[in-house]
Amino acid sequence: MKNPTLILGLILLAAFWRVMSAFEPSLSNVAPITALAFCGAAYFRDWRWWLVPFLALMVSDLWLNYYHATQFHYTWSFGEILLRMLCFVAAVGIGRLVARRRNVLTLLGGALGSALIFYVGTNTVAWAADPFYAKTLVGWGQALTIGHPEYPSTLWFFRNTLLGDLLFTGVFALAVKLTTVRSAAAAAARPAGLE
Repeated sequence: MKNPTLILGLILLAAFWRVMSAFEPSLSNVAPITALAFCGAAYFRDWRWWLVPFLALMVSDLWLNYYHATQFHYTWSFGEILLRMLCFVAAVGIGRLVARRRNVLTLLGGALGSALIFYVGTNTVAWAADPFYAKTLVGWGQALTIGHPEYPSTLWFFRNTLLGDLLFTGVFALAVKLTTVRSAAAAAARPAGLE
């Protein structure tokens, strides 16, 4: 893909969406960042483009963390930010695997795998760090299912994460496909020798 304008536009839209969705509680975790990490690695060979979701994440994290824009008024520790980064690194790894044989099924499976890693990873760390949860298998199960009683269940957040990853993976794949078709049509329309 040779259209950096599209890529930079997607990054800015991803960061903007993440910040704006903080104002609408029903959109919590419906975010494009993991899908961008996964799709960036699945579609682009140049590893520098894989960094753009991390930039979108950092920019939106800074804004959300320091301006307390989320509905939960929660600030993240360095360890939690690092864990989210590691989840996105895992999404990049899955994207590299999918790049070898990219099709609808592998894209769907990769988006699902990325969402599961994020869900299990972040809730396991919450279970380990949060004194609210018993440090038992039952406590871990609570962290993975119902979470804190004053918030929506963690399964609700997982549903939104999965919805966001599937939706934005589809949008990304469609944008790449349309750009590729458009570029091919433009190249075919050029008179020979004018390249």
